[in-house]
Order: sequence, then C-alpha cells, then structure tokens
Amino acid sequence: MHANIEHLWKLVDARAPAATALATAVWSVPELNFAETQSCGLHAKALHEAGFHVTRGVAGLPTALKGEAGSEGPVIAFLGEYDALPGLSQQADTATRQPLPGNGNGHGCGHNLLGAGSLLAAAALKDWLADTGLPGRVRYYGCPAEEGGAGKSIMARAGAFTGVDTAITWHPGCFAMVFPPVSLASQRVDFTFTGRSAHAAAAPHLGRSALDAAELMNIGVNYLREHMSPTARVHYAYLDAGGDAPNVVQARAVVAYSIRDVNLSEMLALADRVRLIAEGAAIMTETTVMRTVVSTMANLLGNQPLEQAMQLQFDRLGPPPFTATERTFATAIRATLDAQQIDAVFRALNLPVRPDIAVCDTVIPYLPNRGRSMMGSTDVGDVSWIVPTVQALGATSAVGTPLHSWQMTAQGCSTLAHIGMIHVAKAMAATGAALLYDKTLLEQVRSTHESQIAKHSYISQMSDDIP
Repeated sequence: MHANIEHLWKLVDARAPAATALATAVWSVPELNFAETQSCGLHAKALHEAGFHVTRGVAGLPTALKGEAGSEGPVIAFLGEYDALPGLSQQADTATRQPLPGNGNGHGCGHNLLGAGSLLAAAALKDWLADTGLPGRVRYYGCPAEEGGAGKSIMARAGAFTGVDTAITWHPGCFAMVFPPVSLASQRVDFTFTGRSAHAAAAPHLGRSALDAAELMNIGVNYLREHMSPTARVHYAYLDAGGDAPNVVQARAVVAYSIRDVNLSEMLALADRVRLIAEGAAIMTETTVMRTVVSTMANLLGNQPLEQAMQLQFDRLGPPPFTATERTFATAIRATLDAQQIDAVFRALNLPVRPDIAVCDTVIPYLPNRGRSMMGSTDVGDVSWIVPTVQALGATSAVGTPLHSWQMTAQGCSTLAHIGMIHVAKAMAATGAALLYDKTLLEQVRSTHESQIAKHSYISQMSDDIP
C-alpha cells in the first residue's frame, strides 16, 4: 500500500464536516422506497460541491443518481443508500421512545449515514488520486429503495454498473469489521385474489370469497414449511383483507409474500411452490389469482482477496475513537434493550458475548464464514454478481442495537454515529486506494470474481417476470 495512507485519512477528516451535515439533513427528511426526492437532491448537491459530474435518473429511477470523477484508469465505485422506514420516527439523541410529529418515517436502519459515509469515502479517494497523480476513476451511486424495493437490483439489470472494476459499500451497525458476504436470495410477491361479493346472510351461496382463498393459501404455505429447506424463510402480510364488513363476502384480497433461501436457484424453486399453492387456493374457492413480482434480490457473492484487503485497512485504523460522551449515550441506549437482544448481535456474528461493552472497542477479525446465522437479504447481492463487491460494517450504534428499531433512529445524528461513519469511510477509501495502487491485488480480485461466477448462474436464473 502507498506510504501516504495517513494522508488519505486526513482527506477523509477534511471532508467529514460536510458528510456529517449531509447525514443529518437526510435524517431530517426520512423518505420511503422510490420517494427519496429530497434525500437524492441533497446527495446530488453534495456531489456537485465535491467536484463530481452528476447524472440523475440512473436506470430510469427518478431517485437514483451517479457521481463520477476522473477520466482514465480502473473504476472504483462506492454504493450509497438514503431510504427510511415507516413507523420509526424518533427524537434524536434520547434514550426514551419519543416519536416525532409528521409522517412517522424514520431512519431506523441508518441509511442516512450509509449514503453520506460512502460519499465521504468517494470524495476523499478522488482527492487522493488528484494528489498522487495515480490513474483511476471514482464513482458514487445513490441507490434508492433498499428496504424492499431492490433499487440496486433494478440498476444492475439495467447495466448501471457496467465498467466498474470494484464496488465498495457498508452498513451501519454495532461493530467495525468486514461485512460477512452471506445473505439470502429474496423475492417479494403480491398475490391478488378476485372473487364475487354477495350478502353473507341472504345469499352466501352466490359469493366467492377472495379472503377465503388468501387464508387457504396461507394455510397451505404454513404446511409447506415442514417440507422446505431449513435455510428457507417465508413471511406474509395482508395488504387488503377485503374490507371491514363481515356481512359481505369479500370479493378482493391481497397478500404479500417474502420468499428467501440461500441462493437464487433454490429461492426461485421455492417461490414456484408458493405460486402453485396460491393457484390451488383459487381453484378451491372458485376465485382467480394474479401474481405480481415486486422485487427480486440475489444472494451475496463473496470475494476473499477483496475482503482481506479491507480487513488490512481496518487493522491499520484500529477501533473507532469513541470518547466518554459516546460511551455514556450508548450505555443509556443499552438500558432500553434486554439481554436477549444484546446477546443476539454477538451470536449472529459468532462472537463471544461481552455484556460489559457499550460501544465497539476493537476491530473484529476476518473470518470468511462469519455470520452464517445472520441471514437477511440485500440488493447489494445483485451488484456482487456483476462486479467484485465488498461491504464493511461501521460501528455507529450502541452494541446490541437492533436494526429497524427506534433506538437506531435515535442514534442517527449522534456523535457516536458520526465517529463510526467517518471511521468506516477511512477503511473504504483506503481499500479503494489499495486497489488502484496495487495492480496485482486488483487482478486477484478480478480473477476470483470470474472463477466464482463460473461456478454459478445469475442472469440465466432470472425469470422473465422479475422486474
């Protein structure tokens, strides 16, 4: 690695005030899937001010954007997000539940930090390239709708990541570490049942209940659980139960399904079994069913040389420089969590439980198979099948804080969150610099990715009805 790595870290520090201001501004305007208009605009403004050429409406998505700097050399991309979640509005910097007035949205997954931190790393790496004179191009992708909309999946299939040599991103959390490259392939599907309404007392025999069909489908899927892979996950929620009048046979019902498994092929096979159950429920009730695939995400594809390169940068940095102020706030947040929630964070990453720590005080060592029990889904998976991709975890919250919680929202503007964001931006920027400086490393990363995708299939497994 180039000897002036400390200079790169100083460049991150120099741009940190602008990044923390961006993170706070996005926190203040929490917007949901594909509606991140203000948040996207804030990122576009920040990119312009940092000297990037900005393209809006990437892949036909109004709230997707790309910033690019440089004209030659390998392309290092940083992936950002800025969507919020419903129902997680919360006053900042307090350890008591205090929802804010307004739409009820909140950054309970820390994406206000995610976008700002990735942009910070991209801007610092751009500055570093200008100072060193090395060839290389830097891109920042603002990616909408990670929370269920799979914005990156849409962007990937539209060719938005063409020409990228490596993609780097991160996610807010409790620890400073390389994010384990494990996730579940996922599909969100809506099933709309249509029947015939009737007077439930006078002429029930004339009705064909869409609600009955939806309930029979759910029963069928629940029986399927005995016969699916132990790694599979199926969840459902009613979007429309047919209304609130019990004396009318419901003519319409909509149920949303989230179907997951360890890889794309197994997930798609399971989704097909769920489809057959829905069709069977429609036959039993003499209704019809329409299936709408809302989104599909592939599982993550790991790249050990790239992950090891990022680990090296974390090891050089050491743990985030938290002070007594951050430890005090984290301790107050932890008092709102129970021991089971705190233990779950350690166990998900195969770490020994340490109930004594309130904030991350070490860099977690790299293990290729760490986190096998932490099986969520992310649209970063689709990017990882197209270009070599690595993710970090940043220590931006009290140890034990669950994602998608009011506690996460409460910490989103704190010095704890900002210190952790700046710390992980340094690790990401330094990883990008290592790839641009060391051509051998970049070639190892490329060849590893090529050998990985040769063992599997991605595009060929995508059904025609996947958006």
